[in-house]
Amino acid sequence: MWQYHFLKLLSRIICLLPYRLLLALGCGLGHIYYYAAKKQRLRAEAAIRERLEVDPESAERIARSMCVKIGQTFLEVLYTPSLTKEKMNELVTIDHPEYLWDAVREGHGVVLLTAHMSNWEWLGASLAMNGYPLTSVIKRQPNDQHTRILNEYREAAGIEIFARGTSEMVGAARALKAGKILGFVADQDAGKDGLFMPFLGKMASTPMGPAFFARKFKAPVVPAFITRKAEGGHQVHLLPPFYYEDTGDQDGDIYRLTERMTRTVEDMIRRYPDNWLWFQKRWSTPAPETKGGAVP
Repeated sequence: MWQYHFLKLLSRIICLLPYRLLLALGCGLGHIYYYAAKKQRLRAEAAIRERLEVDPESAERIARSMCVKIGQTFLEVLYTPSLTKEKMNELVTIDHPEYLWDAVREGHGVVLLTAHMSNWEWLGASLAMNGYPLTSVIKRQPNDQHTRILNEYREAAGIEIFARGTSEMVGAARALKAGKILGFVADQDAGKDGLFMPFLGKMASTPMGPAFFARKFKAPVVPAFITRKAEGGHQVHLLPPFYYEDTGDQDGDIYRLTERMTRTVEDMIRRYPDNWLWFQKRWSTPAPETKGGAVP
């Protein structure tokens, strides 16, 4: 329990700081992280070189900038309890809110597709604080104390939470059926049960959950990403919705929708490479091989 109480105390202190000072402290923390987390840094730099096909100097620059943003995001998350709707809207600008409101009005619920970019916690918080009926499927942190404090802040912002891989997913289905928005952070390795397809040029196991829910409830898929502004604060990018297309080939239709979502995530990562968590083990599950040795 000590970690939970320590983070709550740290959060109370952080909430007293001016936002500009918080960003400066986060920048310093990020530089420390760059050198201290050597294993993660080297994994990130290797992935950046391979997947973006850049030289080592460019990969190092992107990884360093990524670490700075991680440091700032960590302090921002602790700063969340101090945010009112008005303060949040000063720090986070939502692009094309009509895409999401129009999708909600269709009445089939909405699958919100996002990724681990910038401060993804503030992506959800900003949408919920602005009245969007947001629910989210989350993966529990390895440390339950971290999960507890994150869920407290998410729920305080107005987000309804469902834990992936538990009976709570029944509630997620009911939320979508009731016309709510169900958010998925769908850029992690999905293990042996995922769909294998290229992600940034390398085969990766990809989550099927967003496509499954979009098919079952005829829900539009709205991509939503958040990126950090150079001057401070964030920009939420809402993109036009797309839909599950039923051709009678369910497996093929699920694959094609998942592939489209994957390409959308890839495009955003390529546009804002230092906003994505490059050290996560996105390609850790080996793709199965056919008898001829080719990947399907």
